[in-house]
Amino acid sequence: MTLRTAIIGSGNIGCDVLCKVQRSALLDCTLFAGRNAASPGLALARARGVPVTDRGAEGLFAALDSFDVVFDATSSAAHQAHAPALEAAGKVVVNLTPAPNGALCVPSLNGDELLKASNINMITCGGQASIPIAQAMTEANPDINYLEVVSSISAESAGPATRLNLNHYIETTESALRQFTGCSNVKAILNINPAKPNVYMQTAISALAARHDLAAAEAAIAKAVTRLRAAVPGYDVIVEPHVTGDRLFTMVRVTGAGDYLDPSAGNLDIITAAATKMAEAIARAGGRRGAAPAVPQPMESVA
Repeated sequence: MTLRTAIIGSGNIGCDVLCKVQRSALLDCTLFAGRNAASPGLALARARGVPVTDRGAEGLFAALDSFDVVFDATSSAAHQAHAPALEAAGKVVVNLTPAPNGALCVPSLNGDELLKASNINMITCGGQASIPIAQAMTEANPDINYLEVVSSISAESAGPATRLNLNHYIETTESALRQFTGCSNVKAILNINPAKPNVYMQTAISALAARHDLAAAEAAIAKAVTRLRAAVPGYDVIVEPHVTGDRLFTMVRVTGAGDYLDPSAGNLDIITAAATKMAEAIARAGGRRGAAPAVPQPMESVA
């Protein structure tokens, strides 16, 4: 039996999730929710034969019996408004917004621990691209005292919600870096590049320590990359790990599958593939069927 999923948010992320869900043998999209009846996202869902609503969260709550898992691709503020009510209704929420709600998740590191979580926080695109590498660095070099990650993405791939939520993007990425690495002194930066042709998503990871074991770091990073490539084949190290003074540095590039936007939008793939992988893991574990009791309606939200 496939796991019934809904998607709320008809922008770039929601559309890319839809493409991946429909390619999965374990998942079925039973509802696609947005707020603009004429949006390209709702048109895409209709063309793919998916039931749609243009009433956003209101439409989602009117169809609670039709799904078990919700991919939330709205905005940080919208997620915080409607996610608690979805959880109260017995639905699993996979949070693709930068909102701090939920259990921070990097599937290759702690996905198995979160199969029964009610709100699974996929952090950010930069977090998914950098945290496995940063965790490998600190595993190999426990004395690291500062971590910095800098992600660059194309302007075309950064929708309105991404631009609106930059503060929460930074806060959530940094919080996740601290959780997964144990390093308290961290910094996350996001650059949105308007260059044409579109730049590919790239993320630089730097770690400071008095001494580094480069061989151990290289081995740990190689294992992390292998795990990541199982979900995102376009994940590649483009600057090999090296040490200059007290800095250990590497850089990765994410080439997307081109499901919705062109392959330069690896920032979509890195988080939507992670979210889809978690939903598939829930399906393999037997899924969750919410009872959908009567719940308070959420505050008005933007999808």
